[in-house]
Amino acid sequence: MKNTRKILGLTLMSLALTSMYGCENKPKKTTTEPVLAQVFTPINNKAPKNNTVKIALLLDTSNSMDGLINQAKSQLWDIVNKFTYAKCGNEQRPELQIALYQYGNDNLSSREGYIQQVLNFSGDLDEISEKLFSLTTNGGEEFCGEVIHTSLKQLNWGENPDNLKMIFIAGNEPFTQGKLNYKDAVTNAKEKDIVVNTIFCGNYEQGVNSDWKNGATLTGGEYIAIDHNKKIVHIDTPYDDVIIQLNSKLNKTYISYGALGNAKMEQQRSQDHNAYELEEAVAVKRAVSKSSRLYNNKKWDLVDASDDSSFDIAMVEEDELPTELKGKSKVEMESFIQEKKTERSKIQSEIQTLNAKREKFIAEKQKDGQKGELENAMLKAIQKQAAKKDYKWEE
Repeated sequence: MKNTRKILGLTLMSLALTSMYGCENKPKKTTTEPVLAQVFTPINNKAPKNNTVKIALLLDTSNSMDGLINQAKSQLWDIVNKFTYAKCGNEQRPELQIALYQYGNDNLSSREGYIQQVLNFSGDLDEISEKLFSLTTNGGEEFCGEVIHTSLKQLNWGENPDNLKMIFIAGNEPFTQGKLNYKDAVTNAKEKDIVVNTIFCGNYEQGVNSDWKNGATLTGGEYIAIDHNKKIVHIDTPYDDVIIQLNSKLNKTYISYGALGNAKMEQQRSQDHNAYELEEAVAVKRAVSKSSRLYNNKKWDLVDASDDSSFDIAMVEEDELPTELKGKSKVEMESFIQEKKTERSKIQSEIQTLNAKREKFIAEKQKDGQKGELENAMLKAIQKQAAKKDYKWEE
């Protein structure tokens, strides 16, 4: 059991968020995957990407972990924005998937080891954000070996040896708790070419003495100790308000369709609101993520869907179309979509330009140690391990 407090941030995280692939120099034969299968079955002759990064976040949600969860909510977008600049050795940009587990919470089933899969591997940034914001803390038993084992068993990590596969587990109780020996769990991870990184929320030596360091070392992962209750210092810039205004305009370029459309547009607005409520700077970072290649919503947005070579607006049923396109000819619909696409591209470019100025402003004002600790820990581990798979970080 633990005392209540506030805590850390994610990386990757996702990361995030359409389906992802690792650094593969040689193309492999794969079966084509139907895109937008809810509405039509396309024929795709284009070879799929094989550059996938899969990150599973295993977060302790017992009483003392509020700070960790808050950092994760805040710093998800920093990690996603960093991944925008990742390149594989074959010069392809990798995609990103994030999975999320919570453990050590009394509200979870004791029969399941106080463990819950909150999100399977997903590249949907809005979904990842929504699941993070759904987390709450409560006292419980923290079984690190068990949650690692569960994530290995339940998630589809794939067999491709070129893909980058990582687990980040964060908590503050001994790594040895529970019936399942953590050494067996991390050995299983290593056999699957999955690196386990451990983040101890507390004193460095305490984490070493309670086997958090050993849990990472056994797979070649990183051990990091952080102050999960440290206040994240966000630096306001002259560009923030403009970026937030552009984000509102960006939302108006989305054309929802199909069974998912309306709900996903509402989810988009809701996660904008969650980010803004947490802090204005977080809303700015989310807007920057939405202007990147990793924010793709082809399953419910006609603009993103139209970028797929197999997409044909004529194959979308009339009742799946938004009101503004009902009764229109194919040419009229394509013209409308193209207009929104051009508008979106312009807005995204403006956000990226302003963000470059924003980052320069922050770099000049930021003091050492002001970055979020979870963000720092995750990004350093990701870059180090990604280099072994021939990843580069270039803007």
